[in-house]
Amino acid sequence: MTDPRSSFLDPRQDSARRLPSDLLDTNTLAYSGRAPTPARQAARVRRFGWWYQAEWRLLGMRAYWTSVVGTAAITPLLYVIAMGVGLGRLVDDSAGGVDGVPYLTFVAPGLLVSTVVMSAVNELTFPVMAGFKWGRLYYARGATAASALQVATGELVAVGIRFAMEAALFWVILVMFGATDPTWSWLMIPVATLAGLAFGAPVMAYAATIEDEGFQFAMIQRFIVMPMFLFAGTFYPLASMPIYLQWIGWISPMWHGTQLARALSFGLELPGWQVALHLAFLLALLAAGALLAVRNFVARLGR
Repeated sequence: MTDPRSSFLDPRQDSARRLPSDLLDTNTLAYSGRAPTPARQAARVRRFGWWYQAEWRLLGMRAYWTSVVGTAAITPLLYVIAMGVGLGRLVDDSAGGVDGVPYLTFVAPGLLVSTVVMSAVNELTFPVMAGFKWGRLYYARGATAASALQVATGELVAVGIRFAMEAALFWVILVMFGATDPTWSWLMIPVATLAGLAFGAPVMAYAATIEDEGFQFAMIQRFIVMPMFLFAGTFYPLASMPIYLQWIGWISPMWHGTQLARALSFGLELPGWQVALHLAFLLALLAAGALLAVRNFVARLGR
């Protein structure tokens, strides 16, 4: 017969019966005397809070990882078929390709960059609003030793990792179908990630100001994202457009990223000053967007 005093003599046994199994390790650690003190835990959060936020965001993406992977795999396949077998063959037969290369080779870098940039709208609009309004999990993080700066940074880090994985899968498929030379074209992955963050950071900054859902995010999709996709040189050289429409590409992170990606993919000739200009534009846009995002997160979270 079990001694009724056993739980009193050994409180770990009583805790094991009362706590869920996923908490037993934490409970055992606490009773062992090896658990970090509250001060030490707070110090860790103050130092690594940005990564804890990023880790939480990445774990949350598991709920729709099949959609992310499926889209990243199916989208390039459809583009390769359309541009290589359909429209691409017509362009190659009638004009001999674009910029001295087959149309699929020309358009592939733009498709990779544009796909990543458009993903920023999915990851940094409603999910950011949810963190403030519906789930309010940003406030939970802000109630710890983590700062608003770390919360905003963690969001960008997590989404940047997601962009890099999406770009890598897209690149692998392009290589498999011979749409790009793998020697240097793998550098399109960080370029596309940078372009996605350069567009996503300002979007996140704006999303952090929205308190009630309405048509705002739909307007971004229709009047910013789609014009970029159609008029930023993704499907044809920007110079072939009328001068009064070329400004859409000039101010678009999609075009700047695409130009760099084309130089890496098939050797599009870009003077050094243009390479520096494209990189400076993307980095400046990312920095400005990140600073605005941090300011808006601080305004909402209080510190």
